[in-house]
Amino acid sequence: MGLIYLDGKFVDESQAKISVFDHGLLYGDGVFEGLRSYNGKIFKLDEHILRLYKSAKAIYLEIPMKFEELKKTVIETVRKNNLKDSYIRVVVTRGVGDLGLDPRKCKKPTIFIIASKIQLYPESFYEKGIDVITVATRRNFNESINPAIKSLNYLNNILAKIEANNAGATEGLILNQFGYISECTGENVFIVKENNLITPPISSGVLEGITRKVVINIGENIGLKVKEEDITRYDIYTCDECFLTGTAAEIVPVVVVDKRIIGDGKPGKITLKIREEFRLLTEIEGTPVYE
Repeated sequence: MGLIYLDGKFVDESQAKISVFDHGLLYGDGVFEGLRSYNGKIFKLDEHILRLYKSAKAIYLEIPMKFEELKKTVIETVRKNNLKDSYIRVVVTRGVGDLGLDPRKCKKPTIFIIASKIQLYPESFYEKGIDVITVATRRNFNESINPAIKSLNYLNNILAKIEANNAGATEGLILNQFGYISECTGENVFIVKENNLITPPISSGVLEGITRKVVINIGENIGLKVKEEDITRYDIYTCDECFLTGTAAEIVPVVVVDKRIIGDGKPGKITLKIREEFRLLTEIEGTPVYE
């Protein structure tokens, strides 16, 4: 059984429990981050923790730990579970309140950290690519629940995932209210057109992905012209290559969108090159867990 960090203590996962009055459970009122460790090093730890604090600030939630203290606790959680390759989830909720909405009734935020394993897709998906469909569920307006906030309220994404599942597709492509592509249910979207690497801008309703930023840097380093601009479904249907990025998914090729074959129906050369460069980065970069 794994050990979970919960409000200042490490407890067995069977004892890691929160109140039914916690507003994270009752209302999805909280924020989270997902991180990865590779061979005993946590990849982009500072960037993930910084995004957590930004998300918390956006919903007027004060994280009950300082930046460096939280970093050390994340590292300690991985260490206590004797993991080298892991998936880490950091969650901060509004805390225990009453059955009303008023966040002022929640006197102390709840924080917990899980270090475990994850395999979002089987290896065959990376070798052969996946199929994606456009779903009817639209992205939240930035003026409602801004998608830049990595909150516990993921119902928009879950409804899109249900649509993709019901259609027999691996992933669902979500459009914003203007008909432009935002992202998939849990990943950012990239397309390749000739020597151009294109991804939707943050303003289109996407999460500012950590892996997304890494891939943008990789693209520039290997000589691609990187653009952040609005993308339509036509742009995807007619692109040379398409792939998705995310902490859990890493770099996953897309070979079919809405029954249209992308490129030659196989993971493209640039996609494979970017995935190779990303793997190399995870081997040499990161915050050591065991020193």
